[in-house]
Amino acid sequence: MDREEGWLRFNQRVLELAEDEDVPLLERARFLAIFSSNLDEFFMVRVAGLKRRLATGLHVASSSGHHPRALLERISRFTHELMLRQTACFQDSVAPALRGVGIRIVRWSDLETAEREDLHGYFRRSVYPLVTPFAVDSAHPFPYVSGRSLNLAVAVQDPRDDRSMFARVKIPSSLPRFIESGGGGSGRFVPVEDIVAAHLPQLFEGMRILEHHAFRVTRNADLEVDEDETDDLVTSLEDELLRRRFGPLVRLEVEQDISDGALAILTRALGAEEGETYRVPGPLNLAGLSQIADAERPELRYPPMVPAEPHALAPGDLFAAVREREVLVHHPYESFATTTERFLALAATDPKVVAIKQTLYRTSGDSPIVESLVEAAREGKEVVVLVEIKARFDEQNNIQWARKLEEAGCHVVYGVVGLKTHCKLSMVIRQDDDGLLRRYCHVGTGNYNPSTARMYEDLGLFSADPEVGEDVNDLFNSLTGFSRRKHYRRLLVAPAALREGLLEQIAAEIDNSLKGEPARIRIKVNSLVDEEIIDALYRASQAGVNVDLWVRGSCVLRAGVPGLSENIRVRSILGRFLEHSRIFVFSGGWRPRVWIGSADLMPRNLDRRVEALVRVADSEQCHRLVRLMDLAMADTTSSWRLEPDGTWSRATHGSDGRPLVDLQESLRGDRHLRVVESG
Repeated sequence: MDREEGWLRFNQRVLELAEDEDVPLLERARFLAIFSSNLDEFFMVRVAGLKRRLATGLHVASSSGHHPRALLERISRFTHELMLRQTACFQDSVAPALRGVGIRIVRWSDLETAEREDLHGYFRRSVYPLVTPFAVDSAHPFPYVSGRSLNLAVAVQDPRDDRSMFARVKIPSSLPRFIESGGGGSGRFVPVEDIVAAHLPQLFEGMRILEHHAFRVTRNADLEVDEDETDDLVTSLEDELLRRRFGPLVRLEVEQDISDGALAILTRALGAEEGETYRVPGPLNLAGLSQIADAERPELRYPPMVPAEPHALAPGDLFAAVREREVLVHHPYESFATTTERFLALAATDPKVVAIKQTLYRTSGDSPIVESLVEAAREGKEVVVLVEIKARFDEQNNIQWARKLEEAGCHVVYGVVGLKTHCKLSMVIRQDDDGLLRRYCHVGTGNYNPSTARMYEDLGLFSADPEVGEDVNDLFNSLTGFSRRKHYRRLLVAPAALREGLLEQIAAEIDNSLKGEPARIRIKVNSLVDEEIIDALYRASQAGVNVDLWVRGSCVLRAGVPGLSENIRVRSILGRFLEHSRIFVFSGGWRPRVWIGSADLMPRNLDRRVEALVRVADSEQCHRLVRLMDLAMADTTSSWRLEPDGTWSRATHGSDGRPLVDLQESLRGDRHLRVVESG
């Protein structure tokens, strides 16, 4: 299957959550917003990449046999279907349900006179100073339309000579997507473009408004920086970020009722082809529904999540606890603040800590992690931070963090030329009471981001094991200096040895099966698109190895095909939390080998990124991770199941009509099912 189609089917599953009336209402609105944001990024990166291949003459068929142009046509058809389905979900289900609880998204024509008067005042105060109309004529070429901006295409007529003219009005991005009429508390929200459209006579004074239609452009937003040719990666990346706004068009969204004449002007001026144009019933840009989803109506959202505090890391000597036994934590069920954040905050102020080394791929706007690193540097500790400034769509934030860290006295590096550093590592070097210098390490599956840690499901291992310490130390040395180390003790590291290590583990399970010993593979990842790994899993299935795959996003492997993959099952779980951890379990004969880490099974992760998996050594922790995998794969657990034809079927109820187990709710509500238990 095509990777692009696999990703679109993942976003289809997100849409199915918005369609599910058993999901709390505001969460359904949020899933509609997530669907839109996901689709934007898909066009900005994946579709843009296919178009670049066409433009450069690389008409090479994909592994599925589709040429780029045919693949773009398939994507266009599928995306048109999904966008119309999203609109139907909003208009026919979510919006009426919102009206039933006093939250209305209304158009200008639906407003009462008093509401219009109130919004006239809002326009004069907060909108009019920001709006600039751009005429299009022989003296005014069609203005540049930035990516993801909301705009109005306006046709006007001069009453003096009946001459018709065209103009574009950009909706200021600083304004909320929806404006609440009558001030806060009315529960009636108006799309901001309706307010601007109602005041077009003020913007085009003396002209007759013939028609107006909202439209939106998505542009190529992938960055291209030649690291071998630049002397200053940060400066080059900043220059490229400025050019991102001017990338080629990849999608034009217009309101369904746009006239043929207005559409012809837009498509000609913007260079949009027929397959790139999407007619959608308004309002456009439903990503703005996240604003509605944030309404103060807790009864319409998931119940509050109160993370537990792991007993092993309870208030006390955290370093002593980790020194005694490795600790595995499971977010968001267990607190990120009292584990990972606390680990670095204590290290920053502990006089026995002499150095901290840290990777940062994405972090939050107001990051306690960064503040701890800054404080540690000011305390005179040696602080080395690897900031991955090429983290897509977080480049500008990471450049700012890097400069702040440098100003505080931290040693900031930007990784390895030609590779993104995606591994999640932290190391604290401490002079303990016994006089020994010990390394305390954290190896995680998720970013050091306190904001997303409340929504992303992730795992983290705290360890003072000398082997882990030496491995992490060696890996940091390779990131900050020059090293060709390939093999580690308890780490598998990409790009040098992770692919090779996973293939060896799969081959070992095949041998075990052929020898009649226990053989089983369980893998949890966000994406499974690597051909070599998939072929190895097919061989394992053909050798009789049972393979369980828990894949959140894109999966191009075909499961359950006789003679090829009848021993492979694929499940996907989406819900309140974004399943983000990566887990690899190989039965190893009579002794399971379990790994957690940052790597998905994609060529970029295995070949073009620095990734790290750490082997879980504690037998009880291994057992609990196996239990988690088995619970997710159980037929009694609600999930999507991948069918042999590449479609996904959702199973929410058993044959007796009873609801199946919600894995995330089970982990949230029952401590005995959590990966890490107390005691």
